[in-house]
Amino acid sequence: MATTTHERARPARERRYWAAQILVREMWASLAIAAMWLAVLFSAVFAPDMVSSNSGGNTTTIPSAVAVALFAAVGTRALAKYGFARRDDDGA
Repeated sequence: MATTTHERARPARERRYWAAQILVREMWASLAIAAMWLAVLFSAVFAPDMVSSNSGGNTTTIPSAVAVALFAAVGTRALAKYGFARRDDDGA
């Protein structure tokens, strides 16, 4: 009678409960990115403009949301790189 070798028994995957779903890194990263861009929206609507004038009387007006959007873009890139990075699910 011939015998066959079997693969090692793998442990059953743990069931993820709703509380574990709250702690998902991708969800928090996307909420943080959304909050950054909401700050840009509110600064565009409610914040005063940056006004620069020289001695000749010329004035330059730049919306303050431009500076906030620059920092939000840098923050979005850094947070997305960390928050959405692929990782192995082995717990290591």
